[in-house]
Amino acid sequence: MNRLRVLFAESLRSIGANLSTTFASALSVLIGVFLIGVFIGLGTWLVSWSDDKKRELAVHVFIQEAATQKQINQLRVALESDERVKPGGITFISKAEALKIMRKRSPELTENLASNPLPASFDVVPVRGEDTEAIAKSLQGSKLAAIEDIRWGKEVSQRILAIARAMQFMFAIIVLVLLAASTILIANTIRLSIFARRREIEVMKLVGATNWFVRGPFMLEGLLQGLAGSIAAVVLLFLGKEVALPAILGHIDTSDDVQALSFAAIALILLAVGLAVGAVGSGMTLRRYLKV
Repeated sequence: MNRLRVLFAESLRSIGANLSTTFASALSVLIGVFLIGVFIGLGTWLVSWSDDKKRELAVHVFIQEAATQKQINQLRVALESDERVKPGGITFISKAEALKIMRKRSPELTENLASNPLPASFDVVPVRGEDTEAIAKSLQGSKLAAIEDIRWGKEVSQRILAIARAMQFMFAIIVLVLLAASTILIANTIRLSIFARRREIEVMKLVGATNWFVRGPFMLEGLLQGLAGSIAAVVLLFLGKEVALPAILGHIDTSDDVQALSFAAIALILLAVGLAVGAVGSGMTLRRYLKV
């Protein structure tokens, strides 16, 4: 208990003696962690949006007019046996249903039709959006008698998948850059504190202080700076969530399946990030600059 008391006392004394650098470090952590929180929320929402768009990808298998019921059943069995097809993701659309859908989408094209020219079809939803093209090509090579044509929106599918991959990649890069920047700023602050107290550290070593006794106050100082910055960032994010977010989402039309990571989870992540940044920043500086 006495050691812990000394550890906290030394850390608080160092923080009080270097208020300007401590404030700058906590502010840098606040900015970095706040931006990380924003990008976690925005990034997880965008990833959820891209996953929702990928779920909309489907293979449309059109059936020949002359296909028998046996041939149609063979096609259904082939689709159900494909592991890339989502369980329950096969929907049969009859000629009448296809015409009804077309009348809703383009009534001007169907108002003068003398007969129903639309074929029956299967709508096939893949387990993963990335498998859409593979399913379509495997059906093309199967030569099943019931198949008249296969469409899967090749260009649209590739565009959606490319956007999803780009968003995930950019999200990871931005978070890594912000983490590195916050860590380096804390490391520089701890370095200034070590330089200002280098004579005191030499005396402590001469009288027999252990390495961890010397390191302890600096490590705790970094942790406190990281924690203070992350708490402030969580408060700012909460205010933004309550004030700005409803106004923004009110103008965006998305399905209920598109959700960002919960605020509680983001807050816990940011607190952990703040502590980790403080510990890594101070530990990195002590390793390189503290001669013990």
